[in-house]
Amino acid sequence: MTSLLHLTEKLQRLQALRPLEPSQVRALEEKVVAAFELEVIATSNQIEGNSLSLRETEMVLSKGVTIAGKPLKDHLEALNLHAAFSYLKTLVKNPEPVTGRLVRELHQMVLSRIADEWAGVYRTVPVRIAGAKHQPPHFLDVPQLMDEWENQIIAPSATLHPALLAADVHERLVTIHPFVDGNGRTARLMMNLVFLRAGYPAIVIPSDSASRLAYYDALEMTQTGEKPEAFRDFIVSAADTMLDRYLDTLAPASC
Repeated sequence: MTSLLHLTEKLQRLQALRPLEPSQVRALEEKVVAAFELEVIATSNQIEGNSLSLRETEMVLSKGVTIAGKPLKDHLEALNLHAAFSYLKTLVKNPEPVTGRLVRELHQMVLSRIADEWAGVYRTVPVRIAGAKHQPPHFLDVPQLMDEWENQIIAPSATLHPALLAADVHERLVTIHPFVDGNGRTARLMMNLVFLRAGYPAIVIPSDSASRLAYYDALEMTQTGEKPEAFRDFIVSAADTMLDRYLDTLAPASC
């Protein structure tokens, strides 16, 4: 398992490359960041069943292209998550704490034009997750649980390692499952807000079947108490991989 010290050391190496010189190298960094952020958006949607490939997502976002044979919903999911992620980046330097209000705001952007009646609104109906051992709490408990979630996140935010805080923000949010749909995408946005505010790159959770299964398995092992640290370990490893990808791409350019 990747140690937190190892993670912090890699972050320091990445930060030492900023700002990169000369100006052409800074332009390269911008392209690298844009490419990785596109991957964050595409894979987050793919985890939830979106059929657009990375290239198709890029065409929808940069050229406004409609991909033949692909559902309108998939196009809207790409546009919505891109808008939400762009907004999230404006919050990086904002001292506003992670709150339920912010969660609802981002969720509204995620479901806009797809399910407007549920966008940014806590669920008022029961939900079940097929095949999962953990089942979401009763909808009547959601507002109180979200208030508790907010307090649980704000209190340790100054002392907990950012990777652990990011994992907890994500896991506890999807465990409550406050919305009818869009919980995973919203939780991954909130997780990456924590990473970005701490100077880390946004992390990609690969959407291939093996990675997706490992992601859900780690989440469920934490939710059920079978292995409480499983999801933290998964996210720490994902952050480590992302730092390696940035360093491998940017370090040669800085030489």
